[in-house]
Amino acid sequence: MDDHVRDLASVREATERLLTAAARLDNASVAEPTRLPGWSRGHLLAHIARNADALANVLDGRPMYASAESRDADIERDAARPLDTQVTDVRESSARFQEAGAVPADWSRTVELRNGVTDAASRVPFRRWAEVELHHVDLGIGYELEDLPEEFTRREIDFLAERFRGHSAVPAILLKEEDGRVTASGRTEGAPIAVAGRRADLLGWLAGRRDGTALTTDGGPLPALPPL
Repeated sequence: MDDHVRDLASVREATERLLTAAARLDNASVAEPTRLPGWSRGHLLAHIARNADALANVLDGRPMYASAESRDADIERDAARPLDTQVTDVRESSARFQEAGAVPADWSRTVELRNGVTDAASRVPFRRWAEVELHHVDLGIGYELEDLPEEFTRREIDFLAERFRGHSAVPAILLKEEDGRVTASGRTEGAPIAVAGRRADLLGWLAGRRDGTALTTDGGPLPALPPL
């Protein structure tokens, strides 16, 4: 089982890094685009806040979102708010998530996320950690994939490799990190394609944040990955 207590602490640390960086912005920069097509920094900060509440719902046994439409509408509604309101919302919603995580519970239980996806409750804090870290990068304010904690980068590579494992649209691949660590993903049949590179570049490719041009294969083109 994942160590949810340690992951909750990592979420707190990552959230503080994001809040400290976001507080240096101004109202004009909040309206500027992020690295996610069609989203301003206001959209992204609103999403980070609403995701904290959504994952608190999951831990409390409620639906993650009332509907896909309400999720999108809430983000759109909150996107244009001034910086101080955005920062306060992220801080307060993050505190609510931490409170939900502090309630004594069976962390081995299965919980339901979006679109019928299920997972162990113990993995929800790591999912929140990923939301905070990757979206901090997406804000485009100086925090890059290379700045992510090493533990997070390794675990997120494992998480995404697992997500693509057995996927019919992804050929068998072996992810080879610079220190020699190897992780299998993609289809289980066929000769695997070795994809090698720095951890930050491997994570960026798996997470759809980089195009993979910094990676190498043992022959042939880099496989195309379906959207997450």
